[in-house]
Amino acid sequence: MEKGFSPPPGPLDLSSPEVIAKGIKYAKKSTPVKVYLQGPLSLVPTKGVSIFGEGQFWILIGEYELVTQLLLKHRGEILQQHMEYDRRNSAIPLLNFLELTARIEPGAIIREQVTLGRNAVIMMGAVINVGAEIGENSMIDMNCVIGARGIIGKNVHIGAGTVIAGVLEPPSKQPVVIEDNVFIGANAVVLEGVTISSGAVVAAGSVVTQDVLPNTVVAGTPARVIKPRDAKTADKVKLLDDLRG
Repeated sequence: MEKGFSPPPGPLDLSSPEVIAKGIKYAKKSTPVKVYLQGPLSLVPTKGVSIFGEGQFWILIGEYELVTQLLLKHRGEILQQHMEYDRRNSAIPLLNFLELTARIEPGAIIREQVTLGRNAVIMMGAVINVGAEIGENSMIDMNCVIGARGIIGKNVHIGAGTVIAGVLEPPSKQPVVIEDNVFIGANAVVLEGVTISSGAVVAAGSVVTQDVLPNTVVAGTPARVIKPRDAKTADKVKLLDDLRG
């Protein structure tokens, strides 16, 4: 460990990309596993490992190193085993969203210290990194990536496959800010530090490299203003309340 640095307990400090990176570096890493066992095992309570079952069938849940020690100890009693895992040396746990009022579909990956507003919708395959904020009634569509500390306002639609850059690699002091009532089409990219102002529309496939003014429509690579948001545009990007709540 570096001289003079002591990792703080509890949540990561999100004040700067350098502090976030250092917090990740020195965070306690985790490789949780679940193991199904068949055999006449004589298992006893073990610190750090949850043990379920009796007789010939057992389930072990815990850190890989601790579970492996237990498996080696009882290897002569094990007839069959199957291990499940989904990460290695992970520094940031996933968010516990069971009590939230958002709709979160299978396959979404949401890390701790993410804030989800009421009736937010997170679709399959979306990835939301640490410190991001998703406002009320906003939809993060399939396979989107919301980078660290990305800020998404209320009543926003982020189209499928869109990338909202985070503050890590390359480091940026200023997170991306998507204000209220913005519509971003599929497969767009919003680069570090950009603010997309209220009511703006970003066309599908655009690469946004600079701030976007309120109630404007931008398109292209790099994205340029092509027109103001008018009634026809507003009708095309209308949100459906039935998909929320």
